[in-house]
Amino acid sequence: MLTHKDLGIWKLGIELVEGVYKITAKFLKEEAYGLTSQMRRAVTSIPSNIYVSLGSLAEIDTQIFIAERLGYINDHQLTELIEKLRRKLLNFIKYIRTTK
Repeated sequence: MLTHKDLGIWKLGIELVEGVYKITAKFLKEEAYGLTSQMRRAVTSIPSNIYVSLGSLAEIDTQIFIAERLGYINDHQLTELIEKLRRKLLNFIKYIRTTK
């Protein structure tokens, strides 16, 4: 029996969670309750709530952009992963809508 864990978008979401946790671990300690906390909440929401994850994906995309502007990170791999996940999510949503 297949579960949500078998979905490619879930697996990509988990990969993004790991990436965000790794980079935010290096943020300034004063960001622990600010950007770090927001980013971690948003990114864990993506694989946790696949059907409403586009909003969380936009949120983490914006937060990564902010972290880059502040000089906290310079990691374009996460941005590429976000775009890949966004394409797959849009295709998944399109598929779900057409099978109803």
